[in-house]
Amino acid sequence: MNDLIADMLIRIKNAIMRKKGSVEVPNTKINKNILEVMKNEEMIEGFEEKERIIEVFLKYDKNEPVIIHLEKVSKPGQRIYVSANEIVPVMNGRGISVISTSKGIMSGAMAKSQNLGGELICKIW
Repeated sequence: MNDLIADMLIRIKNAIMRKKGSVEVPNTKINKNILEVMKNEEMIEGFEEKERIIEVFLKYDKNEPVIIHLEKVSKPGQRIYVSANEIVPVMNGRGISVISTSKGIMSGAMAKSQNLGGELICKIW
């Protein structure tokens, strides 16, 4: 099975390196949820769902990308779980962590505030 989350993160990273305005990623429920967190945390402008793909609109600040680094933490072969008190700020609060909790996918800060742990999917800054 392909790792669709890693695929999405790599596509976003490559598009940023090329200074593209948008990038197409596979349309899956988990990708949509991760993009929702990224949009809420103002890491991307937004996204538009099409039939099989999601078009992600990348965000730039004075021609510099808002996202500098994307890092997949949990992999299909090795899942990484954290409890609420193990959730730490990414890059001193400049970045976000994306966590899959029992109440859905959310940012690390949101999960911590609701005292929820879960699978640490990725870190973005």
